[in-house]
Amino acid sequence: MPVSLEWADQPAAPGTLRAELHWEGRPGTAAGITSALRNWKLVRFEATEDPTPGTDGVRFSFTPTLGVFTGVIGASGDIMVPEDRLRAVMANAAVGKATLEQELDRLLGTPWDNELEPFRRAGDGAPVRWLHAAV
Repeated sequence: MPVSLEWADQPAAPGTLRAELHWEGRPGTAAGITSALRNWKLVRFEATEDPTPGTDGVRFSFTPTLGVFTGVIGASGDIMVPEDRLRAVMANAAVGKATLEQELDRLLGTPWDNELEPFRRAGDGAPVRWLHAAV
């Protein structure tokens, strides 16, 4: 369905704009959104699907310098790291390709969080995201 976004100035990068959209869709929709938006090359974004009964959530983060990060989100909101990815990280650290800390940071999306954090902060008329605890 057509979407209309409310754009506001982005204080973290003067001369740019920001928008936020809350959406609902079937599992996998965030992957489709990410595939479409990543082609815009200069845009920074996150697309998140909340976990539902029987389905883990997922968060996609994109920056022009880092590309796409994908993290599986568990029911508690934590990034869940699959066993095979942990084993690959340990192997890379063991042969000196990177430190264990650097590899774990990448698995958790820390570089993306660090780059996106200034853009997440609402400011000067931008929408504020209020988080509510589930009951």
